[in-house]
Formats: sequence, C-alpha cells, structure tokens
Amino acid sequence: MELATVTSKGQITIPVKIRNKLSLKTGDQVFFMEEKGKIVFQNASQIALSTIQKEMDGKAEKAGFKTEEDVVDYIKELRAKK
Repeated sequence: MELATVTSKGQITIPVKIRNKLSLKTGDQVFFMEEKGKIVFQNASQIALSTIQKEMDGKAEKAGFKTEEDVVDYIKELRAKK
C-alpha cells in the first residue's frame, strides 16, 4: 500500500512503485473509473492497447495470416506497391 497527499489544487504525486507498475512516464494520461464502489486508475495507453487487441482478436486468421512471417511478407508487399 502506498500513500499520497492531495494538494490544495487537487493534485497528487503518484508513488514511484505505482508509476513503475503502470509504466507511467512524464506526459502520460491516466484513466479514472469506479469499480464496485472503489475508484481505480490505469495508464490510458494500456487501456487503448488492450481494447485494440480485443477488437483485433481472430482477425489475422480470418484474413489468412497463419504466422508472423505471413504478416511481415504482406507488409513488404504493400510497401513495394508505393
């Protein structure tokens, strides 16, 4: 458990251990949400990446890509067409 103090402007300093666990860097945004009566926060970029990964799940297989090499070859083909 970590402790932070709220300033008169409503700001807090996120403890180093928490910043490291969330991979937070200067300029990153955090997302606050309520879950089961508690307020939790996450690194906003991690939420975005997780959302994209969920939405893309199974799309590569449906498009005929079976291996990572298939994807790399496809990207090379697209770049060659430019």
